[in-house]
Amino acid sequence: MVVRFDYWLDPSFDRIVGDAPGVTLHTCAREGADDAAWAQLARAQVYQITAAKDEIPRRWFVNADLLSRCPSLLAVSSSGSGCDTIDIDACTAAGVAVMNQAGGNADSVAEMALGLMLAVLRRIPESDRRMRTNTTASREDLMGQELRGRTLGLVGVGHAGRRTAALGRAFGMRVIGCDPAFDTAEMAARGAQRVSFDELLRTADVVSLHCPRDATTLGMMDAAAFAAMRPGCIFISTARGGIHDEHALYAALANGHLAGAGLDVWDQEPPPHDHPLLALENVVATFHTAGVTHEARRRNATLAATQIVELLATGARPERLVNPEVWPRVRQRAMG
Repeated sequence: MVVRFDYWLDPSFDRIVGDAPGVTLHTCAREGADDAAWAQLARAQVYQITAAKDEIPRRWFVNADLLSRCPSLLAVSSSGSGCDTIDIDACTAAGVAVMNQAGGNADSVAEMALGLMLAVLRRIPESDRRMRTNTTASREDLMGQELRGRTLGLVGVGHAGRRTAALGRAFGMRVIGCDPAFDTAEMAARGAQRVSFDELLRTADVVSLHCPRDATTLGMMDAAAFAAMRPGCIFISTARGGIHDEHALYAALANGHLAGAGLDVWDQEPPPHDHPLLALENVVATFHTAGVTHEARRRNATLAATQIVELLATGARPERLVNPEVWPRVRQRAMG
């Protein structure tokens, strides 16, 4: 049995899982039928959960409490690459595999990152607003800057970071990156020169986040990090809210140290309308839509469904297993 809640999911997921022999898919209501949902989860072997922390109530997040009520659960599958709704350590302790869809939306996220860079540097949203409100302005009042010749600093060079590096080079940018998972040779293979985090902040003209949200990255971009960035630098994040300190970013923008920011992720999504960052002309704001394209959502749903069906049908180790150390125990539980 596979269980998911009624958040939007590309139809390919229901089709692939629903057509699989011997597999039953149940879609539960997020609100109004908790007893029925708990009953289904208690019997499920796989729980498909959204990666977005604000799409389902917290009681449906995968944590130790939920796992204690789901004795048959073998695996939890995230709808994307992130696991913000899943306590990975609790899953490992319970002998439950965590699967994600890493790489499924990399092209979409990378394209959005470049789009935010262009929007900030070329002042596209500001120009659009002035045009629509008939605000008098000369073209020179809206003069922007080119990407070509600038240094792009990538914090995290995984699937989306690697694709962003390729797009940055196509725009004539020099690309540097920091990622503890990759040595100098692998970083070069991913299209970036390996540097330390401190050197990246000192050197880059554009700092773009592509790292996961975890204990090592929460609050990483704080007041000291923004102060270490070059004057006139721009900051981009298509990663996760909480990695950058929103109050510190506002201060760095308001005092003119940073030239602008493109933000797709927020501590609270959506942010309140009176959020200070939304009042700044040099901030381009989007609603965590970097990975939300028709192509990416279809790809992620297909990857998730296929991975689940293969796990249940063959018992094969999932290709995108987040906690590989748990696999021997999952196999033992499945066979027992």
